[in-house]
Amino acid sequence: MFVCWSSKGGSGTTVVSAALALTHSHHRSVVLVDLVGDQPAALGLPEPSGPGVSDWLASPTATSDALGRLTITVTDSLSLLPLGTCTTQASSERWLAFVTALAELDAHAVIDAGTGVPPAELLSVGGHSLLVTRSCYLGLRRAVNASVTPTGVVVVLEPGRALTATDIERALGAPVLAEIPFDPAIARAVDAGLLASRLPRALSLRLKDVA
Repeated sequence: MFVCWSSKGGSGTTVVSAALALTHSHHRSVVLVDLVGDQPAALGLPEPSGPGVSDWLASPTATSDALGRLTITVTDSLSLLPLGTCTTQASSERWLAFVTALAELDAHAVIDAGTGVPPAELLSVGGHSLLVTRSCYLGLRRAVNASVTPTGVVVVLEPGRALTATDIERALGAPVLAEIPFDPAIARAVDAGLLASRLPRALSLRLKDVA
C-alpha cells in the first residue's frame, strides 16, 4: 500500500498518486483510493454522483464487499475508489476497518491522502508513506515539522530552486525515491483529462521503480 501525501497544497500529490497507480497497473491489479476528490478530473472520468469511501467510513456496518462495489473501472487493471459525499470525520475504528477491507480487495492500493499528515491508521500497516513535495523551502519546513517521517519522498523539480535531493533527504531523514521534472506535457495531460490514456513518459519512467 502506498499512502501519498504532502505537507503543502499544490505539491502534486494527486498527479503523482494517479501516475503511480497507472504505472503499477501495467503489471498488477491496482485500486486508487481518492481521499481528496480530484482523481476523477485528473483521470478524465465523469464526476461520480454516488457514494464513495467517505460514505463507507461513515457507516458502522459497511463490509469489504460493499467497499469493492464502490469502485469505478479506469482500465482493465486499475479501479478508482472515489471520495463520495459524506463529510463526517471517520473514527479510528473505521479507519482500521478500512485498512482491513482494502487488503481484502486483492489489489495493490495507492491512496491519494492529499495535504497534511494522513490518518495514523493508514500509516500503521507497514506500507509505503510517500511524501510528495516540490523543492520548496516552505513545503520542506512544514514536512520537517510534521509528526511523522515518510518512508520515501517524491520530489517535483522546479527550475531555479536551490534545494537538492540530498538537502531534502538530510532534512527529512528519508530517501528520495523519484524526482519528477517540471514538464508542461504533464500539466497539459492533466488539464485535458488524458492522464489515464496518455500518461506522460516523464512520469512513468520516474515512478516505475518506486516500490
